[in-house]
Amino acid sequence: MKITDAKVFVGGPAKNYVTLKIMTDQGVYGLGDATLNNRETLPAAYLRDYLIPNLIGMDPRNSEDIWQFFYRGAYFRRGPIAMAAYGAIDMALWDIKGKLAGMPLYQLFGGKSRDGALVYAHATGADLEDLMDSIAYYVEQGYKAVRVQCGIPGMPTASYAVPEEKGHTRNYITDYTGIRPKVEIWDTDRYRRYMPEALARIRERFGPDLKILHDVHHRLTPREAAEFAKAVEPVGLFWLEDPTPAEDQDALRLLRQHSTVPVAIGEVFNSIWDCNKLIENELIDFIRVAVTYAGGITHVKRIVDLAGLHHVRTGFHGAPSHSPLGMAAQAHLNAWAPNFGIQEYLVLGTPECDALFPSEHNMRNGMMYVSDAPGLGVDFDEGEAGRYEYKPASHPVVRLEDGTMWNY
Repeated sequence: MKITDAKVFVGGPAKNYVTLKIMTDQGVYGLGDATLNNRETLPAAYLRDYLIPNLIGMDPRNSEDIWQFFYRGAYFRRGPIAMAAYGAIDMALWDIKGKLAGMPLYQLFGGKSRDGALVYAHATGADLEDLMDSIAYYVEQGYKAVRVQCGIPGMPTASYAVPEEKGHTRNYITDYTGIRPKVEIWDTDRYRRYMPEALARIRERFGPDLKILHDVHHRLTPREAAEFAKAVEPVGLFWLEDPTPAEDQDALRLLRQHSTVPVAIGEVFNSIWDCNKLIENELIDFIRVAVTYAGGITHVKRIVDLAGLHHVRTGFHGAPSHSPLGMAAQAHLNAWAPNFGIQEYLVLGTPECDALFPSEHNMRNGMMYVSDAPGLGVDFDEGEAGRYEYKPASHPVVRLEDGTMWNY
Protein backbone atom coordinates (compact mmCIF):
# COMPACT_ATOMS: atom_id res chain seq x y z
CA MET A 1 0.00 0.00 0.00
CA LYS A 2 1.42 3.39 -1.00
CA ILE A 3 0.59 7.07 -0.62
CA THR A 4 -0.06 8.44 -4.10
CA ASP A 5 -0.99 12.08 -3.46
CA ALA A 6 -1.90 14.62 -0.81
CA LYS A 7 -3.71 17.96 -0.92
CA VAL A 8 -3.92 20.92 1.45
CA PHE A 9 -7.03 23.11 1.74
CA VAL A 10 -7.10 26.42 3.65
CA GLY A 11 -10.41 28.03 4.56
CA GLY A 12 -13.77 27.41 6.13
CA PRO A 13 -16.91 29.09 7.45
CA ALA A 14 -15.56 32.07 9.45
CA LYS A 15 -12.38 30.03 10.09
CA ASN A 16 -9.12 29.33 8.26
CA TYR A 17 -9.10 25.56 8.72
CA VAL A 18 -6.03 23.83 7.28
CA THR A 19 -7.19 20.41 6.06
CA LEU A 20 -4.88 17.71 4.73
CA LYS A 21 -6.17 14.85 2.57
CA ILE A 22 -3.83 11.90 1.94
CA MET A 23 -4.72 9.50 -0.91
CA THR A 24 -3.52 5.92 -1.40
CA ASP A 25 -3.29 3.43 -4.25
CA GLN A 26 -6.11 1.40 -2.68
CA GLY A 27 -8.59 4.27 -2.82
CA VAL A 28 -8.59 4.78 0.96
CA TYR A 29 -7.92 8.35 2.04
CA GLY A 30 -7.19 9.97 5.39
CA LEU A 31 -7.90 13.43 6.75
CA GLY A 32 -5.82 15.56 9.10
CA ASP A 33 -5.93 19.02 10.63
CA ALA A 34 -3.00 21.48 10.61
CA THR A 35 -4.89 24.58 11.75
CA LEU A 36 -2.50 26.86 13.65
CA ASN A 37 -4.72 29.69 14.76
CA ASN A 38 -3.96 32.97 12.97
CA ARG A 39 -0.79 31.53 11.40
CA GLU A 40 -2.56 29.05 9.14
CA THR A 41 -0.63 29.62 5.93
CA LEU A 42 2.65 28.57 7.55
CA PRO A 43 1.93 24.87 8.30
CA ALA A 44 0.05 24.73 4.98
CA ALA A 45 3.17 25.87 3.11
CA TYR A 46 5.40 23.51 5.10
CA LEU A 47 3.14 20.62 4.13
CA ARG A 48 2.95 21.54 0.44
CA ASP A 49 6.59 22.50 -0.10
CA TYR A 50 8.52 20.07 2.10
CA LEU A 51 6.52 17.24 3.66
CA ILE A 52 4.10 16.03 0.99
CA PRO A 53 6.85 15.47 -1.60
CA ASN A 54 8.48 13.11 0.91
CA LEU A 55 5.20 11.35 1.73
CA ILE A 56 4.56 10.16 -1.81
CA GLY A 57 5.41 6.47 -2.12
CA MET A 58 5.47 5.78 1.63
CA ASP A 59 3.33 3.05 3.20
CA PRO A 60 0.63 4.90 5.21
CA ARG A 61 0.36 2.02 7.66
CA ASN A 62 3.85 2.82 8.98
CA SER A 63 2.65 5.88 10.88
CA GLU A 64 5.24 5.55 13.66
CA ASP A 65 8.17 5.44 11.26
CA ILE A 66 6.73 8.32 9.22
CA TRP A 67 6.35 10.42 12.37
CA GLN A 68 9.97 9.68 13.35
CA PHE A 69 11.12 10.38 9.77
CA PHE A 70 9.78 13.91 9.86
CA TYR A 71 10.58 14.69 13.51
CA ARG A 72 14.06 13.16 13.76
CA GLY A 73 14.88 13.94 10.16
CA ALA A 74 14.46 17.68 10.72
CA TYR A 75 17.61 19.31 12.07
CA PHE A 76 15.54 22.14 13.60
CA ARG A 77 12.95 20.30 15.68
CA ARG A 78 9.61 21.10 17.26
CA GLY A 79 7.85 24.44 17.17
CA PRO A 80 4.13 24.95 16.52
CA ILE A 81 4.41 25.22 12.72
CA ALA A 82 6.30 21.97 12.24
CA MET A 83 4.34 20.06 14.88
CA ALA A 84 1.00 21.16 13.41
CA ALA A 85 2.13 19.89 10.00
CA TYR A 86 3.36 16.59 11.47
CA GLY A 87 0.13 16.38 13.45
CA ALA A 88 -1.98 16.66 10.31
CA ILE A 89 -0.04 13.86 8.61
CA ASP A 90 -0.21 11.65 11.68
CA MET A 91 -3.94 12.24 12.10
CA ALA A 92 -4.59 11.36 8.46
CA LEU A 93 -2.53 8.17 8.73
CA TRP A 94 -4.49 7.07 11.82
CA ASP A 95 -7.68 7.83 9.89
CA ILE A 96 -6.49 5.48 7.14
CA LYS A 97 -5.62 2.80 9.71
CA GLY A 98 -9.10 2.96 11.20
CA LYS A 99 -10.73 2.73 7.79
CA LEU A 100 -8.58 -0.26 6.83
CA ALA A 101 -9.48 -1.98 10.10
CA GLY A 102 -13.14 -1.00 9.83
CA MET A 103 -12.94 0.41 13.37
CA PRO A 104 -13.27 3.81 15.06
CA LEU A 105 -9.92 5.07 16.33
CA TYR A 106 -10.69 4.56 20.00
CA GLN A 107 -10.81 0.81 19.34
CA LEU A 108 -7.25 0.94 17.98
CA PHE A 109 -6.14 2.73 21.16
CA GLY A 110 -7.59 0.01 23.40
CA GLY A 111 -11.33 0.61 23.41
CA LYS A 112 -13.60 2.87 25.39
CA SER A 113 -13.08 3.81 29.02
CA ARG A 114 -16.36 5.76 29.09
CA ASP A 115 -19.51 6.26 27.05
CA GLY A 116 -19.47 10.06 26.99
CA ALA A 117 -16.79 12.65 27.74
CA LEU A 118 -17.47 15.66 29.95
CA VAL A 119 -17.10 18.99 28.14
CA TYR A 120 -17.15 22.58 29.35
CA ALA A 121 -18.68 25.68 27.78
CA HIS A 122 -17.40 29.27 27.70
CA ALA A 123 -19.52 31.67 29.74
CA THR A 124 -18.62 35.35 29.53
CA GLY A 125 -19.98 38.78 30.27
CA ALA A 126 -19.11 42.44 30.07
CA ASP A 127 -19.70 42.53 33.83
CA LEU A 128 -20.56 40.03 36.56
CA GLU A 129 -24.32 40.34 36.08
CA ASP A 130 -23.87 39.65 32.38
CA LEU A 131 -21.68 36.65 33.18
CA MET A 132 -24.28 35.25 35.58
CA ASP A 133 -26.84 35.30 32.75
CA SER A 134 -24.37 33.51 30.49
CA ILE A 135 -23.68 30.79 33.06
CA ALA A 136 -27.41 30.29 33.64
CA TYR A 137 -27.92 29.84 29.89
CA TYR A 138 -25.32 27.05 29.67
CA VAL A 139 -26.61 25.35 32.81
CA GLU A 140 -30.08 25.32 31.23
CA GLN A 141 -28.51 23.72 28.14
CA GLY A 142 -27.30 20.84 30.31
CA TYR A 143 -23.65 21.75 30.81
CA LYS A 144 -22.18 20.50 34.06
CA ALA A 145 -18.94 22.48 33.69
CA VAL A 146 -18.50 26.12 32.63
CA ARG A 147 -15.46 28.34 32.17
CA VAL A 148 -16.20 31.85 33.49
CA GLN A 149 -14.66 35.16 32.36
CA CYS A 150 -15.99 38.67 32.98
CA GLY A 151 -15.10 42.32 32.64
CA ILE A 152 -13.13 43.91 35.48
CA PRO A 153 -14.42 47.26 36.80
CA GLY A 154 -12.02 50.05 35.92
CA MET A 155 -10.08 47.98 33.36
CA PRO A 156 -9.38 50.32 30.42
CA THR A 157 -10.46 47.73 27.81
CA ALA A 158 -12.26 44.41 27.71
CA SER A 159 -9.91 41.67 28.90
CA TYR A 160 -9.39 38.15 27.56
CA ALA A 161 -12.54 36.47 26.13
CA VAL A 162 -14.81 39.26 27.37
CA PRO A 163 -17.21 41.23 25.13
CA GLU A 164 -17.07 45.01 25.13
CA GLU A 165 -20.85 45.33 25.42
CA LYS A 166 -23.43 43.56 27.54
CA GLY A 167 -25.63 40.88 26.02
CA HIS A 168 -23.05 39.11 23.85
CA THR A 169 -22.95 36.12 26.16
CA ARG A 170 -23.89 33.08 24.07
CA ASN A 171 -21.14 31.35 22.12
CA TYR A 172 -19.10 34.57 22.21
CA ILE A 173 -15.92 34.47 20.14
CA THR A 174 -13.28 37.21 20.19
CA ASP A 175 -13.04 39.05 16.88
CA TYR A 176 -9.65 38.23 15.35
CA THR A 177 -10.26 39.73 11.90
CA GLY A 178 -7.51 41.82 10.34
CA ILE A 179 -3.78 41.27 10.17
CA ARG A 180 -3.01 44.08 12.65
CA PRO A 181 -3.94 42.91 16.15
CA LYS A 182 -6.23 44.73 18.52
CA VAL A 183 -4.66 45.95 21.76
CA GLU A 184 -6.03 44.98 25.17
CA ILE A 185 -4.95 46.98 28.24
CA TRP A 186 -4.34 44.91 31.36
CA ASP A 187 -4.22 45.91 35.04
CA THR A 188 -3.09 43.08 37.32
CA ASP A 189 -4.00 44.81 40.58
CA ARG A 190 -7.60 45.48 39.53
CA TYR A 191 -7.95 41.87 38.40
CA ARG A 192 -6.54 40.43 41.63
CA ARG A 193 -8.76 42.64 43.78
CA TYR A 194 -11.96 41.86 41.89
CA MET A 195 -11.92 38.33 40.54
CA PRO A 196 -11.74 36.27 43.78
CA GLU A 197 -14.93 37.87 45.08
CA ALA A 198 -16.62 37.49 41.68
CA LEU A 199 -15.81 33.77 41.64
CA ALA A 200 -17.15 33.44 45.19
CA ARG A 201 -20.44 35.05 44.16
CA ILE A 202 -20.72 32.67 41.19
CA ARG A 203 -20.26 29.70 43.50
CA GLU A 204 -22.83 31.09 45.93
CA ARG A 205 -25.43 31.49 43.19
CA PHE A 206 -24.91 28.21 41.32
CA GLY A 207 -24.12 25.93 44.24
CA PRO A 208 -21.53 23.23 44.86
CA ASP A 209 -22.29 20.90 41.94
CA LEU A 210 -21.43 23.15 39.00
CA LYS A 211 -17.83 22.69 37.89
CA ILE A 212 -16.38 26.19 37.62
CA LEU A 213 -13.23 26.83 35.57
CA HIS A 214 -11.36 30.12 35.17
CA ASP A 215 -8.62 31.14 32.73
CA VAL A 216 -5.99 33.71 33.79
CA HIS A 217 -4.41 33.44 30.31
CA HIS A 218 -0.78 33.82 31.41
CA ARG A 219 -1.34 37.28 32.92
CA LEU A 220 0.25 36.79 36.38
CA THR A 221 3.81 36.36 37.58
CA PRO A 222 4.53 33.16 39.56
CA ARG A 223 4.26 35.01 42.90
CA GLU A 224 1.04 36.74 41.87
CA ALA A 225 -0.36 33.44 40.61
CA ALA A 226 0.41 31.78 43.96
CA GLU A 227 -1.33 34.59 45.84
CA PHE A 228 -4.35 34.50 43.52
CA ALA A 229 -4.67 30.71 43.74
CA LYS A 230 -4.62 30.89 47.53
CA ALA A 231 -7.30 33.61 47.49
CA VAL A 232 -9.69 31.55 45.33
CA GLU A 233 -9.24 28.24 47.17
CA PRO A 234 -12.59 28.55 49.01
CA VAL A 235 -14.44 28.71 45.66
CA GLY A 236 -13.55 25.09 44.89
CA LEU A 237 -12.58 25.64 41.26
CA PHE A 238 -12.46 22.64 38.95
CA TRP A 239 -9.31 24.24 37.61
CA LEU A 240 -7.33 27.46 37.34
CA GLU A 241 -6.01 27.69 33.80
CA ASP A 242 -2.69 29.21 32.69
CA PRO A 243 -2.15 31.23 35.88
CA THR A 244 1.38 32.14 34.77
CA PRO A 245 3.52 31.58 31.66
CA ALA A 246 5.07 28.11 31.83
CA GLU A 247 8.11 28.42 29.58
CA ASP A 248 9.98 28.01 32.87
CA GLN A 249 8.50 24.74 34.08
CA ASP A 250 9.83 25.34 37.60
CA ALA A 251 7.74 28.51 37.91
CA LEU A 252 4.78 26.40 39.03
CA ARG A 253 6.59 25.24 42.17
CA LEU A 254 5.82 28.49 43.97
CA LEU A 255 2.11 28.13 43.25
CA ARG A 256 2.10 24.50 44.40
CA GLN A 257 3.76 25.47 47.68
CA HIS A 258 1.00 27.94 48.52
CA SER A 259 -2.24 26.50 47.13
CA THR A 260 -4.09 23.27 46.42
CA VAL A 261 -6.17 24.77 43.57
CA PRO A 262 -6.07 22.40 40.56
CA VAL A 263 -3.92 23.85 37.78
CA ALA A 264 -4.42 23.35 34.02
CA ILE A 265 -1.65 24.29 31.59
CA GLY A 266 -0.44 23.39 28.13
CA GLU A 267 -2.55 24.71 25.26
CA VAL A 268 0.48 26.50 23.77
CA PHE A 269 2.77 23.48 24.21
CA ASN A 270 3.70 21.50 21.11
CA SER A 271 5.77 18.61 22.45
CA ILE A 272 6.30 16.34 25.43
CA TRP A 273 9.49 18.27 26.14
CA ASP A 274 7.47 21.38 26.96
CA CYS A 275 5.59 19.66 29.77
CA ASN A 276 7.51 16.57 30.89
CA LYS A 277 8.89 18.21 34.06
CA LEU A 278 5.53 19.75 34.92
CA ILE A 279 4.02 16.28 34.71
CA GLU A 280 6.82 14.29 36.34
CA ASN A 281 7.05 16.73 39.26
CA GLU A 282 3.24 16.83 39.56
CA LEU A 283 3.13 20.62 39.33
CA ILE A 284 -0.10 20.54 37.29
CA ASP A 285 -3.35 18.60 37.48
CA PHE A 286 -4.53 18.83 33.84
CA ILE A 287 -2.52 18.86 30.62
CA ARG A 288 -4.06 21.06 27.92
CA VAL A 289 -2.23 20.14 24.71
CA ALA A 290 -4.11 19.88 21.40
CA VAL A 291 -3.69 16.94 19.04
CA THR A 292 -3.29 19.25 16.05
CA TYR A 293 -0.30 21.33 17.09
CA ALA A 294 1.28 18.92 19.54
CA GLY A 295 2.38 16.54 16.80
CA GLY A 296 -0.72 14.44 16.21
CA ILE A 297 -2.20 11.36 17.83
CA THR A 298 1.09 9.45 18.06
CA HIS A 299 2.84 12.16 20.09
CA VAL A 300 -0.13 13.26 22.19
CA LYS A 301 -0.84 9.66 23.16
CA ARG A 302 2.68 9.56 24.65
CA ILE A 303 1.92 12.71 26.62
CA VAL A 304 -1.33 11.20 27.90
CA ASP A 305 0.47 8.02 28.98
CA LEU A 306 3.17 10.01 30.81
CA ALA A 307 0.49 12.14 32.50
CA GLY A 308 -1.33 9.02 33.65
CA LEU A 309 1.75 7.89 35.59
CA HIS A 310 1.69 11.11 37.64
CA HIS A 311 -1.99 11.69 38.51
CA VAL A 312 -2.38 14.29 35.74
CA ARG A 313 -5.59 14.22 33.73
CA THR A 314 -6.36 15.41 30.22
CA GLY A 315 -8.09 18.69 29.44
CA PHE A 316 -7.48 19.08 25.71
CA HIS A 317 -7.64 22.51 24.12
CA GLY A 318 -10.80 23.11 22.07
CA ALA A 319 -10.86 26.76 21.01
CA PRO A 320 -13.11 28.07 18.20
CA SER A 321 -10.24 27.71 15.73
CA HIS A 322 -10.10 23.94 16.14
CA SER A 323 -11.28 21.98 13.13
CA PRO A 324 -13.90 19.24 13.53
CA LEU A 325 -11.08 16.89 12.47
CA GLY A 326 -8.86 17.86 15.38
CA MET A 327 -11.82 17.76 17.76
CA ALA A 328 -12.72 14.29 16.47
CA ALA A 329 -9.18 13.03 17.10
CA GLN A 330 -9.43 14.35 20.64
CA ALA A 331 -12.88 12.82 21.05
CA HIS A 332 -11.42 9.38 20.30
CA LEU A 333 -8.59 9.96 22.76
CA ASN A 334 -11.11 11.16 25.36
CA ALA A 335 -13.16 7.99 24.92
CA TRP A 336 -10.05 5.87 25.50
CA ALA A 337 -7.84 7.74 27.98
CA PRO A 338 -7.99 6.19 31.46
CA ASN A 339 -6.84 9.55 32.87
CA PHE A 340 -9.40 11.66 31.02
CA GLY A 341 -10.44 14.86 32.78
CA ILE A 342 -12.55 17.17 30.61
CA GLN A 343 -12.73 18.58 27.08
CA GLU A 344 -13.01 22.24 26.13
CA TYR A 345 -15.87 22.67 23.67
CA LEU A 346 -17.14 25.61 21.64
CA VAL A 347 -20.06 25.11 19.32
CA LEU A 348 -18.82 24.01 15.90
CA GLY A 349 -22.08 22.62 14.58
CA THR A 350 -23.22 25.34 12.21
CA PRO A 351 -24.92 24.13 9.02
CA GLU A 352 -21.95 25.40 6.98
CA CYS A 353 -19.41 23.57 9.15
CA ASP A 354 -21.49 20.38 9.12
CA ALA A 355 -21.66 20.53 5.33
CA LEU A 356 -17.89 20.90 5.07
CA PHE A 357 -17.12 18.20 7.67
CA PRO A 358 -20.00 15.65 7.78
CA SER A 359 -19.93 13.58 10.99
CA GLU A 360 -22.09 11.62 13.42
CA HIS A 361 -20.17 12.75 16.50
CA ASN A 362 -22.50 14.64 18.80
CA MET A 363 -22.66 16.68 21.99
CA ARG A 364 -25.66 16.59 24.31
CA ASN A 365 -26.29 17.49 27.94
CA GLY A 366 -22.71 18.60 28.45
CA MET A 367 -21.21 15.33 27.17
CA MET A 368 -19.43 14.48 23.92
CA TYR A 369 -20.28 11.16 22.27
CA VAL A 370 -18.01 9.74 19.59
CA SER A 371 -19.46 7.87 16.61
CA ASP A 372 -18.57 4.29 15.66
CA ALA A 373 -17.71 5.18 12.06
CA PRO A 374 -14.30 3.85 10.96
CA GLY A 375 -11.27 6.07 11.46
CA LEU A 376 -11.83 9.64 12.67
CA GLY A 377 -15.51 9.44 11.76
CA VAL A 378 -15.40 12.76 9.89
CA ASP A 379 -15.49 13.31 6.13
CA PHE A 380 -14.55 16.37 4.06
CA ASP A 381 -16.49 17.86 1.14
CA GLU A 382 -14.05 19.31 -1.38
CA GLY A 383 -16.90 20.96 -3.25
CA GLU A 384 -17.90 22.85 -0.12
CA ALA A 385 -14.25 23.73 0.52
CA GLY A 386 -14.21 25.61 -2.79
CA ARG A 387 -16.60 28.16 -1.30
CA TYR A 388 -14.00 29.43 1.15
CA GLU A 389 -10.69 31.24 0.99
CA TYR A 390 -8.03 32.34 3.44
CA LYS A 391 -8.76 35.55 5.36
CA PRO A 392 -5.91 37.01 7.49
CA ALA A 393 -6.50 37.36 11.23
CA SER A 394 -4.49 37.92 14.40
CA HIS A 395 -4.87 37.40 18.13
CA PRO A 396 -5.01 40.57 20.22
CA VAL A 397 -1.88 41.77 21.97
CA VAL A 398 -1.74 42.94 25.57
CA ARG A 399 -0.10 46.01 27.07
CA LEU A 400 -0.02 47.39 30.60
CA GLU A 401 -1.42 50.85 31.18
CA ASP A 402 2.03 52.42 30.79
CA GLY A 403 2.41 50.76 27.37
CA THR A 404 4.62 47.83 28.39
CA MET A 405 4.00 44.68 26.34
CA TRP A 406 2.46 41.88 28.41
CA ASN A 407 1.45 38.26 27.93
CA TYR A 408 -1.51 37.38 25.77
